Amino acid sequence: MTENEWDAIVVGGGAAGLSAAQMLGRARRRTLVIDAGAPRNRFAAHMHGVLGHDGIAPADLLARGRAEARAYGVEIVVGEVVAARDLGDRIEVTRQDGAVDVARTVVLTSGLVDDLPDIPGLAERWGRDVLHCPYCHGFEVADSRIGVLVTSAMGLHQAGLVRQWSDEVTAFTALAGAVPDEVAEALRARGIRIVASPVVQLDVEQDRLAGILTADGVRHDVDALFTAPTPRLDLAYAEPLSLARVDGPGAPLAVDATGATSHPRVWAAGNLVAPFGNVPLSMGSGSMAGAGANAGLVAQDAAQAVAARRRERNARWEERYAELDRVWSGRVNATTRDVLRGLQPGSVLEIGCGEGADALWLAEQGWTVTAVDVSPTAIARARAAAHERGLGIDFRVVDAAGEPPGAEPGALPDGPFDLVVSSFLHSWEVEFPRAGILRAGMSRVAPGGAFVSVSHAASPPWATEAHGDRPPLRTPREELPLLGVDEEGLRDREDGWTVELAEVRGRDVVDPDGAPAVIEDGVLVLRRHP
Repeated sequence: MTENEWDAIVVGGGAAGLSAAQMLGRARRRTLVIDAGAPRNRFAAHMHGVLGHDGIAPADLLARGRAEARAYGVEIVVGEVVAARDLGDRIEVTRQDGAVDVARTVVLTSGLVDDLPDIPGLAERWGRDVLHCPYCHGFEVADSRIGVLVTSAMGLHQAGLVRQWSDEVTAFTALAGAVPDEVAEALRARGIRIVASPVVQLDVEQDRLAGILTADGVRHDVDALFTAPTPRLDLAYAEPLSLARVDGPGAPLAVDATGATSHPRVWAAGNLVAPFGNVPLSMGSGSMAGAGANAGLVAQDAAQAVAARRRERNARWEERYAELDRVWSGRVNATTRDVLRGLQPGSVLEIGCGEGADALWLAEQGWTVTAVDVSPTAIARARAAAHERGLGIDFRVVDAAGEPPGAEPGALPDGPFDLVVSSFLHSWEVEFPRAGILRAGMSRVAPGGAFVSVSHAASPPWATEAHGDRPPLRTPREELPLLGVDEEGLRDREDGWTVELAEVRGRDVVDPDGAPAVIEDGVLVLRRHP
């Protein structure tokens, strides 16, 4: 990695962002936090309802959080993100000063802006004696004269909630329109005054809220005013990522329980996903998003390791073909020929075709053949042989185990095919996913079609070297459970298979010394239910 390349970038350095960064730092991920320095609760002198930190100043909590994150190697910079761009395997993040960073994953925690009603004096008192959350600030103004500036029909709930902290509550409802009769009755039954005249100004005396002036000229004595602002999520920088949103105030980002968004490399937390969430909720969601992002990185690490292992395995097969003019005899395998000879020709997919001998024979019998192998050299030889014989065969370079990220071979053809066949699909690699490849082949068989596997059921009698570090050779019946096939119950399963043949056959050969010998071939024929 260069200096500007990271495992994770956290956009936002508030409670959610620092919690995410702390988790990523503890997971030993190279993490950058880009903090615009404008947390939502910066207007408040103290926060409450935060277990273990009750009454602490928001700035003090963040200072402590930054110190803890840095202790785990997290780098924190002051800056504003103006763009985030998908590079495929990474996310590019651009700051307002032009600095560009890239990361394998990004956690968005940039918070929101509270849009307040346009009433003179309101913004100046925000976070002091104009408050938003009764659970955060209600206890501190309990038993005082409290006003509630209702900004929506939903906000009427806040007026009833505030009544828990004081007997003297006045609801200013002009911004919410007409109050339903049943709601008004419930509020008045609890002693809450309803003022329908619009609020025009806040009256402040000696730097304290003293009253509310309404359009009818009346001054209402209050010591604190609660109101629910309109949340505004400024996510213009993330628009290129096309993140899914949910219906609701502010249109928050859609995430799962781990904070994962609709983009596979992007997580989100805090008020971007819960606009009305308090500090503990933001910390919790940030912690989950940090852990979720690390889990995503773990999955990426695993996928990259698998891809590297597959490329290595495929390269070894390619080397095997490339170092010789020809690897196989060019003749169809006798056991494969005997099993397939009685089938009605149609479309066929051969997996692991090598230099194409079986595919050429199938085409000569009238089959429409698609054949795949991981070796470009083997496929080139097969294409040349087909051209020489005038046969139209679709040969493809494919990793049948599944297309690794960034790999050259294409994906296994979808089909469906009347027949899928694999002959002697074995490898010296311990991790060779033979059963998975065969299951993938079975999924390409058309209803009523057949799946045929011819395999080595045992090592040849002349083999003397140890094979303990290689995948085991199994009989067809031993492989059936690995393919999800139950001989007894399969016939009754929906989209099931009938086992037409599962046996071991002897085949006469000549050993390396020229003496007659018999080797054991496994033959498995499955018929997909129509």
